[in-house]
Amino acid sequence: MRKELKGQLIDSLCEEIKAYPHLYIADIGGLNSVQTSKLRRAAFRREVKLEVVKNTLLIKALEKSGFDYSELFPVIKGETAIMLSNTNNAPAKLIKDYRAGDKNVTKPVFKGAYVEECFYLGEQHLEELVNIKSKNELIADVVALLQSPVKNVISQLQSGSNTITGVLKTLEEREA
Repeated sequence: MRKELKGQLIDSLCEEIKAYPHLYIADIGGLNSVQTSKLRRAAFRREVKLEVVKNTLLIKALEKSGFDYSELFPVIKGETAIMLSNTNNAPAKLIKDYRAGDKNVTKPVFKGAYVEECFYLGEQHLEELVNIKSKNELIADVVALLQSPVKNVISQLQSGSNTITGVLKTLEEREA
């Protein structure tokens, strides 16, 4: 591959990495063409960009991105694919669900990730990443918690007015 072409690939990869806030590194080597195609379709449906890359080009693109991804460098060996997403746990769920769909498949193997400003290295963190909540989910939880007491008060006030109305009706009927 010519040097100019490598430079273009590095620039292109660098721009893709900058465009997404969450980066996962996985090993999808060993999957046949049918399995790879199935994984790519699943990634597309979940809005995860899946791309197989050369390790040296990936490292150079990460270095060029302007952010220190050096903690991920030790896991960039062997066959490497990157998963880029705007949703923090979408690639982790994709990996887990894909492997759960076929018990004979052990790939993709999670190598590492940069999610929510933290680095995760090794397969042992996959379950943690699956369960991590996105910023929007956390905001929704906080809003729901803040609304809960207000809803309870309004509900009590509404049921109280029904009770008072019922008592007054009963007393009015007795007098008549």
